[in-house]
Amino acid sequence: MGKKKNPEPLQGKELLEKVKELDKKSKEEKARECGYYTVTKSGVERVNMMKFLNALIDAEGIELDGKQNGNGRGGRSASYKISVQSNGNLLIGAAYTKQMDLQPGDEFEISLGRKHIHLRQVEAEAEEEEEEEEEAVSAGTF
Repeated sequence: MGKKKNPEPLQGKELLEKVKELDKKSKEEKARECGYYTVTKSGVERVNMMKFLNALIDAEGIELDGKQNGNGRGGRSASYKISVQSNGNLLIGAAYTKQMDLQPGDEFEISLGRKHIHLRQVEAEAEEEEEEEEEAVSAGTF
């Protein structure tokens, strides 16, 4: 009988797709079928759940190693949820403005929907219009 070889584990998109296919199976079975096991010298299969779970976290793009800002201060991280304050204001917060590299004075257009609010940066919109106009002029259409 031939000796079993350790498999090459799936990663990234392939891993996520395979896990979705195996939705009715146990965690251990999913890990095994995705290649997250080793074969010991005596031929016993051992599932490596930690490597499997870490690979899933990486494939989903979840960052667990809290990256600090360059200034060394921790601060709050963006939770992507805000609440209306007691005075009726919505405060977006510095975590989001830093992520978008916004500067004091940047302007936004607000458009309201039934259950949503859209913020569109005014400067970015003006630049797009200018680019479209330049393309039309260079193409000879006015």
